[in-house]
Amino acid sequence: MDNQMNPILINNSKLEEIKYKELYRVTEKFHSTMNTNTVLAEIIQTLKKVFPQYDYYLLLSNDYDTSANLPIKNLEYKSENAVAISAYMNASIELEESDYPIMYAPLNGKQGVYGVLQVKSYLMTPFESSQIDFIRLLANTAGSALENAKLFQQSQKLIEDLRLLDEISQKLISTKNIKEMFRYLYEQISHLIQSKRIGFIMMDEGVPKVLEGSSDCFHEPSFESMINTLLEKTNNFDDALFMAEVKDMPEYIQAQCSSFMSVPFCYNNSVKGLVIVLGDEPYSFSFEMFRLLQSLIQRSSIAVSNLLLREKLENMVITDHLTKLNSRDYMNERIEISLKNDYEGTFILIDLDDFKVINDTYGHQIGDEVLIQVATIIKNNLRSTDIGSRWGGEELAVYLPNVPLEDGVKIAKRLLHLVSTETKPAITMSCGITHWLKGSETNFKDLFSQADAALYKAKNSGKNKIVVYNGATVEVCK
Repeated sequence: MDNQMNPILINNSKLEEIKYKELYRVTEKFHSTMNTNTVLAEIIQTLKKVFPQYDYYLLLSNDYDTSANLPIKNLEYKSENAVAISAYMNASIELEESDYPIMYAPLNGKQGVYGVLQVKSYLMTPFESSQIDFIRLLANTAGSALENAKLFQQSQKLIEDLRLLDEISQKLISTKNIKEMFRYLYEQISHLIQSKRIGFIMMDEGVPKVLEGSSDCFHEPSFESMINTLLEKTNNFDDALFMAEVKDMPEYIQAQCSSFMSVPFCYNNSVKGLVIVLGDEPYSFSFEMFRLLQSLIQRSSIAVSNLLLREKLENMVITDHLTKLNSRDYMNERIEISLKNDYEGTFILIDLDDFKVINDTYGHQIGDEVLIQVATIIKNNLRSTDIGSRWGGEELAVYLPNVPLEDGVKIAKRLLHLVSTETKPAITMSCGITHWLKGSETNFKDLFSQADAALYKAKNSGKNKIVVYNGATVEVCK
């Protein structure tokens, strides 16, 4: 008997051999993969082979894209499980004292802790030191493998993001229209950040303006206070802002969203704007998303600014400096295009009655203000497709593409009434109207001559009236 080995010692020795063969095997497996799901699955499979009498859970933060087949629980900092949090924070094995022992082993890497392995026993005996040592070794090996896999995946994601950002930048550089640019930016941000509530804000003569391409909600009056608050928080477009929760923000912001990001797009202090992305739930966005949004907007800023400045210059060319109506040359071009492509159109030539008296009585500055008042009335009563222009001096013009003569007369009557009742000092105006129909072979010179003849009749028959050119005759309509 003395020469025979103790069966218990043989069993223990065999178990130790199995344990370390498994540890060697799983270490090789860890080194051969860069997939976090594979690493996590191997941890559970190895432990079930070596210690089938225990239950195992992986306590992980919510930034893992994990398989639903794995026994995973969320690891939250506010969790009531203080022992698990202690293992995570202290990067050390922790044992929970209870009738049935529970062990918490941190998944340690060189740069941090990547989760906690929970081992639950259904035996009343405590864990043996050899079991603790094995689980510690496995957890540390797994932690290093997870770290390598996450770093690899992050590097791949970074390369992918940089490639995508470069593609977006190239697309923006080639975009010729500001509406198209912000529409494209909306689509890209929506895809990258997974949010449909995106706003583009820009200062326009000291007032924040919601640009086209923004989500509809940003045009609602209830968002005005929120936008003004964010401008203050971002130091008037200078700083980026990331809020995973808005519980400390004013109630009117909490009523609109549960989380948000805002990133400025500025260039040489000549263009200042803000991109705002809203989340419907707390923690809708990760910090990585925030950094990606910053990179995207930073890369887009030059293209956006250049296009905005170019459009501003183009608008200066086609806009009258005083009245902000379109220039005469711009209207001429638009009428020529309309004569080729549209079915019909109405042209209204306007002259302010006795405008010289206003200038002589009140001075040229007041005269300019009256002219601006009339121009504002015209702009506020036209569609986006209609064109109002300063024809020269106190003469103005309105062109209504695809508008029949009857409707054009109604619009002229409304303008006539508003000008006579809303200008200070009060002034009246006279209108000459003409209309063309497809197939009539009318050209631009014809339209102007007809409207001018009708306007001449209005001025010489009492003023403050509308005269319609109808064939070879003119008809007074008041």
